[in-house]
Amino acid sequence: MRHTTRITALSALFVVAACSGEPQWTGTMVDSAGVQIVHNTDQGLWSAGEHWTLQEDLRIGAVEGQPDYQFGQVGFIAIGSLGQIFVMDAQAQHIKVFDAAGSYQRTVGSPGSGPGELAQAIFVLRTAGDTLVVPDMGNQRISRFAPTGEVLASTPIDIANGLPMVFGATLSGRIAMQVRPLSLPNRPAPDSLDRIIELRADGTIGDTLMVFPSGRSLDFGGSSPRMEVYGTEPAWDFADTHLYYAVNDDYRIGKYGLDGTLERIVTKPFERLPVSENDQSAVISFIEEAARAQGAPPTAIPMIRQMVQFGEFFPAFQSFATGPGNTLWVQQVQSAGDLTPEELEQYNLIEDQGSPDWDVFDDLGRYLGVVTMPPRFQPRVFTEEHVYGVWRDDLDVQYVMRLKVTGLPAE
Repeated sequence: MRHTTRITALSALFVVAACSGEPQWTGTMVDSAGVQIVHNTDQGLWSAGEHWTLQEDLRIGAVEGQPDYQFGQVGFIAIGSLGQIFVMDAQAQHIKVFDAAGSYQRTVGSPGSGPGELAQAIFVLRTAGDTLVVPDMGNQRISRFAPTGEVLASTPIDIANGLPMVFGATLSGRIAMQVRPLSLPNRPAPDSLDRIIELRADGTIGDTLMVFPSGRSLDFGGSSPRMEVYGTEPAWDFADTHLYYAVNDDYRIGKYGLDGTLERIVTKPFERLPVSENDQSAVISFIEEAARAQGAPPTAIPMIRQMVQFGEFFPAFQSFATGPGNTLWVQQVQSAGDLTPEELEQYNLIEDQGSPDWDVFDDLGRYLGVVTMPPRFQPRVFTEEHVYGVWRDDLDVQYVMRLKVTGLPAE
């Protein structure tokens, strides 16, 4: 998540390049009722040797012998004002804190239901003063911790007002969440609209930033939950002065002011590919194996399988985020059916629906080219110069990895 909106040296670089005979942008920009529509082609602005690359400069983790550096299941990651790395371990239900060089500092929180204890926490977010904000669905509350680990307070989560789906934070510490209507006994959902809501520093509900139709990947409106893999789903990214929003059935990403005003639409051609039987088989195999690993009895497997449905086509993209220089990074989709048998052995539905390839657009919405992440790496946080995420080795052991973006223009 990013928070800058200035016109950077990146834009100036392209102006100079255009005047010096370097590759020309082949897209078009048109104004429609005050909204700038950027139509890109498949040809990027980067010429040979100009493509940005990613270079590993930090890896945190251990297979054995160093418990402070071992992770069970890495959830989300937050970055502190001094480069501290806060890692939510969703399996252990605690947060491990490392300094900018990767040295272990402390563990925050523990499993349970008492003050400072966590249950079913996946996200960790950093707000002003490096205060940690931890949404905890098991205890239905948002807990806050001082950067030194002390428990500050908690705020209840009322799921009757919507089930939190996704949380996001800017690098300056603003926090927002996406909530989806949830039908409860004797209290049906009021509508089928998701909302992006900003949270105040104390964890209470703030302004509604956007309202839009709910996606189909998770449906809580019937008698039982339903999951649609590769289903139509909204995506968003939150920054201090704007918000990106799109629905993944089309490569058409809108940039909005925080008052909800649409400012720009970024488009790029794409081919809508059908979901094959091989794709469905690979996904079902993963879900069944995951259910067994969680202790589901054999009789439950057919019921779990019946809850899973598939979209007819792959999405136009998997996710997007704001990166260095206020660039927009859009993750391509990966077909499970196209993976080799060796790759399928390590396939993880949660982490591997997205491709290692990311389309990158400048701060004006023009297509630059593709940046490829390392295999089995999924980003969690983008900053001015780095991408932080989770990498899995051949044994499926997880590590926190920091990648430096090389090739950035000098400020």
